[in-house]
Amino acid sequence: MPVEKTDTLIVGGGQAGIAMSEHLGKAGVPHLVLEKNRTAEAWRTGRWDNLVANGPAWHDRFPNLEFVGNDPDEFVTKDRFAQYLVDYAAMIKAPIREGVEVLEAVRQPGKGGFLVRTSADEIEARRIVAATGAFQHPVIPPIVPETAGVTQIHSFHYKNPDQLPAGAVMVVGAGSSGAQIADELNRAGRKVFLSVGPHDRPPRRYRGRDFVWWLGVLGLWDMAAPAPGTEHVTISVSGAYGGRTMDFRRLGNEGVVLTGLTKAYDNGVLSFADDLRTNVAAGDANYNELLDMADAYVARTGLDLPEEPEAREVFPDPNCLTHPLTSINLAKEGVTSIIWATGFRQDFDWLKVDAFNEKGAPIHSRGLSKEPDVYFLGLPWQSRRGSSFLWGVWHDARHIADQIAIQRSYLEYDGQAAIIPAAAE
Repeated sequence: MPVEKTDTLIVGGGQAGIAMSEHLGKAGVPHLVLEKNRTAEAWRTGRWDNLVANGPAWHDRFPNLEFVGNDPDEFVTKDRFAQYLVDYAAMIKAPIREGVEVLEAVRQPGKGGFLVRTSADEIEARRIVAATGAFQHPVIPPIVPETAGVTQIHSFHYKNPDQLPAGAVMVVGAGSSGAQIADELNRAGRKVFLSVGPHDRPPRRYRGRDFVWWLGVLGLWDMAAPAPGTEHVTISVSGAYGGRTMDFRRLGNEGVVLTGLTKAYDNGVLSFADDLRTNVAAGDANYNELLDMADAYVARTGLDLPEEPEAREVFPDPNCLTHPLTSINLAKEGVTSIIWATGFRQDFDWLKVDAFNEKGAPIHSRGLSKEPDVYFLGLPWQSRRGSSFLWGVWHDARHIADQIAIQRSYLEYDGQAAIIPAAAE
């Protein structure tokens, strides 16, 4: 049986793979999209039941399709978001093959391109776009041993409070996922401890505009690189309950016990760094900085947006903030579960090229690998702050498609175009 051939093989059928397919299709580049599960699988099964998008529907979408049937300011459910991606793939007629996993891609010496071994068949591709994104494998730090007698899961596998055994819950990580899960568990009547590390904490809305709008008009979505030392600082924001600013003082006053960064475990005792007040203060500074920038923008432009002095009011410091815990005895506090909202690691082991640094991260410039004919899409800060978001990955995909089209045009050159006719007499 002859081996199937294509110009560009896109690995991954999530938002990055769909965006890449749209732009390659418009450029007339033959391509295939391989997805080892179902389209948008992470949104279907890798999120908790009550998750909603962190941005409003008018903003967190591809440019060419609105969320039909949803209010523009609505924070859509995870299932609606997954369906949106499925609908979009159908609209652009993306050639997605579901249930096909890429096992290995190797160069073909002297022939050009790659031989790709999949769970179905082999494919020859001139180019490869790794569109598997940044959230591939959940990471649980090796702090608490499995023999500790508590249930440990990653936030990726958390679904709802009833999934957990009765008792208190320790949530480690206070980015969007960890903070929202802690809030949900507390509302469900669980005793909750929340380990808070460094974070950004924008206002949900200010002066009648969502924070995503402010980041847009202030040019902050287009920041080309994070500030030194902030590459892995999480954003604590939420669209839950209609969209509210994620305020850790509020959570503390509502019963969540805040702690510093989780540091170590020994004989049933979990210990924390003495950095809770520092981390919360840095989040406050980030919050107030955005308010200041927004106020300066209004003053500069004369935009008619109402002042909102109450946005600078601060909740009282809860006792857990003024007298932070340095450790807890899990058994004495009744902690039966730990949820690790501690991020993900990338995995490109299937791609057998010299395109990665010593930590396994891609070496690239705006998604163009150091290795010819290899591209990456959906990486954090790939070209800008907004690269991990739906519309951001769409713009990054357009850039990569342009580069692929340029390379194809060079390969189509037959030498004749270089003959320059003499100028007319």
